[in-house]
Amino acid sequence: MQKSVTLAMGNGGIENRELIEKIVFRHLKNSFLQNAEDGTVLGDVKNAVFTTDSFTITPLFFKGGDIGKLSVAGACNDLAMMGAKPLFLTLGFIIEEGFGLRDFERIVRSIKKELSINEAFIVAGDTKVVPKGSCDGIYINVSAIGERLREFTQKKIEPNDKILISGDIARHGASIFAGREGIELENEIESDCSSLWVVVKELIESGLNIKALRDATRGGVAAVLNEWAIDRELCFEIEEAKIPLRDEVRGICEILGFDPLILANEGTFVAVVGEEDDEKVLEILRKFNKNAQIIGEVTKEYPKRVLLKSEWGTRRFLDMPSGEILPRIC
Repeated sequence: MQKSVTLAMGNGGIENRELIEKIVFRHLKNSFLQNAEDGTVLGDVKNAVFTTDSFTITPLFFKGGDIGKLSVAGACNDLAMMGAKPLFLTLGFIIEEGFGLRDFERIVRSIKKELSINEAFIVAGDTKVVPKGSCDGIYINVSAIGERLREFTQKKIEPNDKILISGDIARHGASIFAGREGIELENEIESDCSSLWVVVKELIESGLNIKALRDATRGGVAAVLNEWAIDRELCFEIEEAKIPLRDEVRGICEILGFDPLILANEGTFVAVVGEEDDEKVLEILRKFNKNAQIIGEVTKEYPKRVLLKSEWGTRRFLDMPSGEILPRIC
């Protein structure tokens, strides 16, 4: 087999079959894929939840993960935030001519590992090869179906609810930027890229009064809170001093002028919880990340706004991110 991807490997013929069988099927084949037909019969899925996402990150391999891990974790996390157990995924590759087969197999291995964490399966897929210069190495599209076990939705959010964060923020965005720009730090920043179903499963089983969950990806915590505030016509008040942020991330944000609240996360989520259960939920979150924290509460003071209380006692509005923040981060 060749050392890099050729246009012939996307032609539907012998070369294409060889690529799929020797790399993709070798690592991902299961009872759903083995028939190799135009579609897959899934059977009944109760309370089905469906999502789709595309991944175009640069660099493809970064501290803490790669595009393969990111694609599966990202799609499964979207289901988990809805209270759904990830079940079935489709996988679409768009690969640039000349892309190294060793790197491609490395990505497929990461996909396999992340699938096992979510106890999910690839049930259909597609591979396209485009001429050199038509894309940046490899793009991946994932669609996913899960079974909803608990209804988490922003529609349940009410005044006096508490706002929690599952861990420290902005590590993914800071890690990608540092890697992209070749910035060397004394303590290398590792992305928080990870699958969240294990955490969410325990939250579901706890039976606690959890209203809504949202992973803080593009646009970060600021985007999540503003979207909720606008939808519910409520005010989300958070305390800056309580927002967990690692020293190395704080440092790169101060040097480059980034607001960590708008940087992307890929393994950190925001939760809104009934005030009677906030400490119990925090206890569960800290089993998985010691940096989890209660960061604020929902009020009626400024409808449709997010209010940030500084460490010095001042207050300001935290607006929805706008403009180009960091492109190609997921």
